[in-house]
Amino acid sequence: MSLCYAYYPGCSGLGTSLEYDISTRALCRNLGIELVDIPDWNCCGSTPAHAVDHLLSACLVGRNLGIADDMAEARELDGIITPCPSCLKNLKTTQYRLADPEFHRKVELVVGRPLRADLPIKSVLQVVVEDLGLQALAQLVKAPLAGLKVVPYYGCIMVRPPRIMQFDDPENPMALDNLLTELGAEVLPFPLKTDCCGASLGTTRKDVIAKLSGRILDAAEEAGADAIVTACPLCQMNLDMRQSQINKANHSGHNMPVFYYSQLAGLAAGQGETSTMLDKLCVSPRPLLAALAGHTGEGA
Repeated sequence: MSLCYAYYPGCSGLGTSLEYDISTRALCRNLGIELVDIPDWNCCGSTPAHAVDHLLSACLVGRNLGIADDMAEARELDGIITPCPSCLKNLKTTQYRLADPEFHRKVELVVGRPLRADLPIKSVLQVVVEDLGLQALAQLVKAPLAGLKVVPYYGCIMVRPPRIMQFDDPENPMALDNLLTELGAEVLPFPLKTDCCGASLGTTRKDVIAKLSGRILDAAEEAGADAIVTACPLCQMNLDMRQSQINKANHSGHNMPVFYYSQLAGLAAGQGETSTMLDKLCVSPRPLLAALAGHTGEGA
């Protein structure tokens, strides 16, 4: 099955979550999913733009959708994909709002071009699980993650609102659970899998981050997890980079690695450091992986 998508990496993919972008590209390459970067793409506005002005937010996204329209005229595309749930939500929300003719007219007026904006828009996770199928992923696994106990953390917007995101169960999603099981990890029940981590309040309300992300870390530890696995750059940052801040605020002592699912897919596929970039994680997974390797006699 050959799939080709216009790829929107998002701003974090070229900065704070470079390891997510690199490991995602490696995963797609190994699965035969061709990614064609949207040329000259711009920031989607992430959280700030739509909180201030819906038209501004839609115009930022609309320009990118217009470039993807042009790409689809030059070659056959299966749609647009992005690894970032926040970007995904902005892309899909704009496409949803463009169904309103008057709003569509306003966006075209600002963007300065006609927009079709009719390409399917999905997350990389959705494409891997739904379009390609987990059987294809299973064929990549050379070093199953045996012994690794994880909890999947989707964050609050990967599957919500359901009328726009149209992916998985909004209350109890299982795509990430099933993917990690396919990689050989032991996936533990996690009731906070769609709770908010504090999202973008990291620079303005660190007290909120300490409370909400602290709850997630507490619950993961109580579940008996070795690590948390996420598909969101902002969630990963809050749980990983701010873990010491959370410990200080909450008088806790967490030292839990927070992986991207694409990094674990790379480990299970036997890929090296170039594509998994484990050293980018603030809480080092090295002791955990070394312990697993010692227990199983294999490279986890």
